[in-house]
Amino acid sequence: MDKFANTLAVLMLVVMFGLMLGSSWNDSAIFDEVAHIPAGYTSLMLKDGRLNPEHPPLLKNLAALPLIFLNLKGNITVQPFWTMENVNDRQWTTGNYLLYEAGNNADRILFWSRLPFMLLAILFGWLIFWWARKNFGDKAALLTLFFYATSPTFLAHSRFVTTDIGAALGFFLGIIFFLKFLERRDKKSLIYCGLIFGLVNLFKFSLFLLAPLYLILGFLWIWFKYSKITYEFAELIGQIFLIGLVGFAVIYFVYIWQVWNYPMDQQIKDVRYILSDYKYPSLAKLDFWLVEHSLTRPLGQYFYGFLMVARRTAGGNTAYFMGEVSSKGWWSYFPILTLVKEQLGLYLLALIAIFTSTKEKIWKQKNFYVIAAIVFIIFYWLSSILNPLNIGVRHVLPTFPFIYLLVALGIVNFKQHIFTALIMVWMLAEVIFTFPYYLSYYNELGRGLQNGYKIATDSNYDWGQDLRRLAKWREKNHIQKIYLDYFGGGSPHYYLGNGYEGWWSSFGPPPKDSYFAVSLNSLIGNQAKPIGDIKIKPEDAYSWLKNKTPIARGGSSIFIYKF
Repeated sequence: MDKFANTLAVLMLVVMFGLMLGSSWNDSAIFDEVAHIPAGYTSLMLKDGRLNPEHPPLLKNLAALPLIFLNLKGNITVQPFWTMENVNDRQWTTGNYLLYEAGNNADRILFWSRLPFMLLAILFGWLIFWWARKNFGDKAALLTLFFYATSPTFLAHSRFVTTDIGAALGFFLGIIFFLKFLERRDKKSLIYCGLIFGLVNLFKFSLFLLAPLYLILGFLWIWFKYSKITYEFAELIGQIFLIGLVGFAVIYFVYIWQVWNYPMDQQIKDVRYILSDYKYPSLAKLDFWLVEHSLTRPLGQYFYGFLMVARRTAGGNTAYFMGEVSSKGWWSYFPILTLVKEQLGLYLLALIAIFTSTKEKIWKQKNFYVIAAIVFIIFYWLSSILNPLNIGVRHVLPTFPFIYLLVALGIVNFKQHIFTALIMVWMLAEVIFTFPYYLSYYNELGRGLQNGYKIATDSNYDWGQDLRRLAKWREKNHIQKIYLDYFGGGSPHYYLGNGYEGWWSSFGPPPKDSYFAVSLNSLIGNQAKPIGDIKIKPEDAYSWLKNKTPIARGGSSIFIYKF
């Protein structure tokens, strides 16, 4: 069975890789890639981490590795934007220069920088399979991997230069290494866990949530072992502290590279620009002190990014959801989006798993791996629901592999194998027929691929990925000029040349017999109901489009109208 299981697992991952690679072929840059790609490239090539500090460097450096061999044009360090005062604008200006203005092939850069993330997703899938098989058997492992490989969410977000697939991998690694440490409690497993803790915290700042999670899991481990809390819990807290120290040593040494050629005076200037009005001045002052001393500069750079993320997370982000626009978030945002952005087949099998699991020993025994999975899902979901930063279902992606595992454990004992097989065929067919529009996928409850945007946009539907497809539509239909309101990381001038003109709602309808294209993120957001302190001006609401039907779409996310 082992050899057969391996063959099936490899086959699933090969299909997944093909779907990711093929579907990303005509994707233009999504919004975040314009910041992440140049940040990874400049930090790797120049040893200067001034760009995009709100995300740790490791994943961005991974994306930049292939770019070393492309002989990219452009001297970034002599451009005015390299030292511009506005730290946030600097990353976007640099990205636009590197991709579209310096004479490089933007699509070639995008292809090679995305490829490592697709390979990382394949490695992640194999790790999920290997770990699940080792602890729960071949059938549970294959089912878990099947749910992963046919997930529209993983297929969508494993193709872009973002931190989402890395965050999911990071939480998975951080949890399984800590569980192994709890079993052994020796020096070797402690060091390995600390190294992994440090490594994954270089993927995304949210991985710091592993620290309180370790305390919770450690408490439960002692409780289930002794049915009470003993002195051993105090010892375990000390060991978790040592894990953290090892982790921060890893972070420190990696961040040395980030400040190696980053002038201290420029770093101090940048940190003060961002943190001068920080809500908690004592934390800002601590970071000022760290960056002003040579020995602590690497930690100061890490802490600087961490504080930027903490402020943004607490402040929320303007988003559209189910007819409303708000910056305060909705408690129902992640539950509803998870329900409509994953396949219905998964949820049908989940209902069966819940029914069958109540009768099976594996759920009745104190299997701590299962308990840890449930605890992590609850812990992470609570932190996400209480967070006003609602910009995509991708933010709860780290919980999905553990959800897949729990469903698989219940389905393994379901006796109606033909029914299960039919559901799996349906799920496979759905991801094939959805190709290449995985980012815009919504299941039948979410009104499907064509109408899911009515629930949520941004990284759930329209992240700017279809600009290149719009350009191909214009060329195919011999349209000389198109008026455009575009949201995303692509460059209209790069793809459309002089064949477009920027156009917005306040301009009124474009000329008669002309074509107008608008990103759904811009259209729906401006036609929604503003909540709280959000204001939408009447002239921005596209009232002149409300009774018009688009004649076509650029990809899935850009409406095209004829006037």
